[in-house]
Amino acid sequence: MKPVRKVIIPVAGHGTRVLPATKSIPKELLPLVDRPLIDYVVREAFEAGIEHVVLVTGRGKSAIEDYFDHAFELETGLEAKNKSDILARVRKSIPKAGSISYTRQQAPLGLGHAVWCARDIIGDEPFAVSLPDVVIDAAPSALAQMVREYEKTGGNIIAVEEVPMEDTHKYGVVA
Repeated sequence: MKPVRKVIIPVAGHGTRVLPATKSIPKELLPLVDRPLIDYVVREAFEAGIEHVVLVTGRGKSAIEDYFDHAFELETGLEAKNKSDILARVRKSIPKAGSISYTRQQAPLGLGHAVWCARDIIGDEPFAVSLPDVVIDAAPSALAQMVREYEKTGGNIIAVEEVPMEDTHKYGVVA
């Protein structure tokens, strides 16, 4: 059985549930304390043993790519001002070279289509899908628990949350 080494993180949506905050900032870059939501999801993936993150992006999401890249002017300025603590935090957000790939979802056709858009990068390997909508504070993380369960059973694993019947139109539904 092959291990789960890749995760697909769909980030192409418009963030309509949190408008107008997402009118000019991708939902995934909204801050939770001192880091954007996407940072929590990507770190959780790496901490769960995932080696490669595939971000499925869309129009207006280039700032997500910028977040996971070096900002040479910023880093040089922080270095010149001896702000080493801040510089360390900035550099911690930059994953190992080659560990993140980006692919584009040309039209917002839903979660299944976003996963399909990553098919050439994933190939014929087991993979996880992680959504940056909900941050779960757990030890071990939800994704790590799911990867471990997959390693035990070799079967498909899905995490779901119960929602009130009147809210089911807002989510994908498992029957």
